[in-house]
This record gives sequence, C-alpha cells and structure tokens, in this order.
Amino acid sequence: MTSNKAHAGTRPSAPVEARRTLAAAGSAHILHDGYTDLLYLLLPIWQAEFGLGYAEVGLLRSSYTGVMAALQIPAALLAERCGPVLLLVAGTLVSALAFLLAGASLGLVSLLLVLILGGIGASVQHPIGSSLVSAAFTGARSRTALGVYNFTGDLGKMAMPLSAALLLSTMPWRSALLVLGGLGIACAVLVLALAPAQGNAPRRDGEAAAPPKAASSAPEAHSRQGFLLLMAIAMIDSAGRSGFLTFLPFLLKAKEASIASIGSALSLLFVGGAAGKLVCGYLGARVGLFNTVLLTESLTAIGIIALIPLPMAGAFLLMPLLGIGLNGTSSALYGTVPELVAPARRTRAFGIFYTGAIAASAAMPPLIGLIGDGFGVATAMLLIAVAVLSTVPLAALLLPMLPTSGRSALDARGDGGGSGH
Repeated sequence: MTSNKAHAGTRPSAPVEARRTLAAAGSAHILHDGYTDLLYLLLPIWQAEFGLGYAEVGLLRSSYTGVMAALQIPAALLAERCGPVLLLVAGTLVSALAFLLAGASLGLVSLLLVLILGGIGASVQHPIGSSLVSAAFTGARSRTALGVYNFTGDLGKMAMPLSAALLLSTMPWRSALLVLGGLGIACAVLVLALAPAQGNAPRRDGEAAAPPKAASSAPEAHSRQGFLLLMAIAMIDSAGRSGFLTFLPFLLKAKEASIASIGSALSLLFVGGAAGKLVCGYLGARVGLFNTVLLTESLTAIGIIALIPLPMAGAFLLMPLLGIGLNGTSSALYGTVPELVAPARRTRAFGIFYTGAIAASAAMPPLIGLIGDGFGVATAMLLIAVAVLSTVPLAALLLPMLPTSGRSALDARGDGGGSGH
C-alpha cells in the first residue's frame, strides 16, 4: 500500500532519485568503510590490553572481513527478496551494535564474537550499495557514479581513524567505541531518510526471471573469463592492501609512534587513497585498466619498500603518495565490472566480486601475522610488496577481453572503432 503511494502523484524525477540513491549508498559506504578501517587503529590497543601475538591480531582482523566476505552473495540474494534499502539499514544497525559491544569486551574470545557480528552487518553494504548505484545511473554515468560511490568509502577511511584518535586522546578506548557505535545508529537513520521509497521494494518473481534487454558487448564465455581475471586481480590487490594496513600500525609503532600519530598517519594514507580512487576512476577510462594497474601497483610496491627504513617524519610524507597506489587500483577494477556483466546479473556479480576480494583480504592478515611472528614485520611487508606486483601480468591477460571502454584511447583507436569481440 505505502509502496504504491510512494510511486503516485509526487514521485521525484529520475535525476533526483538517482542523486538520493547515490547519497544513501555513499552515506552507508562512509560509515562501513570507516568502521572496517577503524580496526587498524584498535588492533595495537587490543594487543597491548590483552597480550596478543601478531597471529592473533591477524585472526581478529580476519574474523570481521571473513564473515563479511562469506555473506556477500547471500546478502545480494536476500536483497532481491526483502528490499535492498531495508537490508542496508538493518546491516548498518548490526555493525553499530557490534562496536557498542566491543567496548565491553574482556579478551580475545569476546572480541572475536563481536567482530563476527560486525562482519555480518558489514556484509550487506558493498553488493547492495554498488548495485543500487549502478541501477540508478546509465551508460558512462554509471562508471562515474560508481567512482564517486567508491570515493565515499575513502571519506570514511579518512575521517574515522582521525576521529577515533582524537577521541582516544580524551577518553578510554571503551568509551570512544560507545560514541562511534552511536554514530552508526545515526547513519542508519540517515540512509533510511535519504533513499527513494522505490528502493525499498523487493523484486517481483517476474522481474527476477525477466531476460536482460541489453547484453554485455562481449560474448558470454569471453565475458566470464574476463570477469574471473578481473576478480583475481581484485583478490590480490585486496589481500595486499589488507595485509599492509593490518600491520602498518605495528611498523609505525616500532618507529616509536604514538596512537595519535598512528591515527594521523592512517588518515594521511586514506587522504591519498581517496585521491587515488577519484583519479584512477578517471584514469582507467583514459589510459585503460592495464596501464592503471601497472602504475598503481608499482607505486604501492615501491612505497612499501621505501617505508621500511624511513624515520617517522619521512613516513608521514610518504603516506599520501602510498595511499594513491594502495587504494587507487580498486576504483578502476570496480568500474570495470559493469562492462563485463549484463545489467540483470550485476547485483549477483557484485556479490561474487566482493566475496572474492574480501575473502582474500580476510585470508592475508593471519598469514602475514605468522610471518611477522617468525621473521619480523619488515620481512612480511617486503613479501606484500612482491605479491601486489603479480597483478600486472594478470591485467595484461585481461586486456584483450575488455570492450574498448575498458582500454586506453590508443587501444580503442587501434581497433578501428570495434573491439573485435
């Protein structure tokens, strides 16, 4: 009844609905990515509080991201049944509850439980937010809108660690988590208020079975191979980023950095990451996915290697540049998904894509933790630098499978105006 009323009479124009959808999805992205990367600042505190080893630190990180990865596809399927916006709001509330409960944790086991709860809440955000935005915008505007959506996550990554560092300078960490958990509840209310009413409607059975009006420009098998290669690149990129970010605070701590300094360094890193997301979304359209991956992953590897011997002052200066490489790749990768997948399949495709990427990011911290316990954090960081460079040959294999919009302008001209697929 209420859904029908929302469509009648005073229904907002399509551009207004699209902007509201982007604002709602972006607000949730700010909060959830902020929560996810807040963990990097909390891990050294919990290590000191509960006497944890590096492997246990990695396990804590992976308990959150592992559950988030496992539930990406179920969340995408559930959204088709109960409505994406309502599920997004519910997931945001669950994540907020997890951080409220984390403030009462007594040790490793209780932290594991609340982080698993947080991962359940966080699992809905990426597949639902991405599919809402890609459905609200068409053509080239879809890639641009996804780039903006991707950028909003970095706003959370910048703001949350810095806000938490400021809170931790004035109150105990348990009290700070109560404040940050309350922020999540406020965000859930905001998302519900911003989202257009029709975004709450579940998909009808007839709609689920309807054939797509437009297929991908590449044949089905070729598109599937390209999608798998794209996901492999995203998995390596995510694993390298997760492993590096998990143990970056400990590398900085070895340089005698305080918690406030670590929070500031993370924020500088994410400032660069946010710039990288915006620049690389545009760069991917201009110079192609391969050149973007080559540039960003090389910058990441060189930055990690350079960071190890640098004093703290030099590390601060390096953070924004390293952030561009570390986070910039993903913007080009996410923006390529719609080019390889037919519109009717994108919600599930984004669910699969994020499952692979987040599962890889969950698997890396315990492994890096074991290496850190055995050989030191610096050695573990060097291995991460080598790993991220393996994405470059994979991007070269993917290049012929992309439509011309996923390649550089030079590549497109070389095709004589057609992709040949």
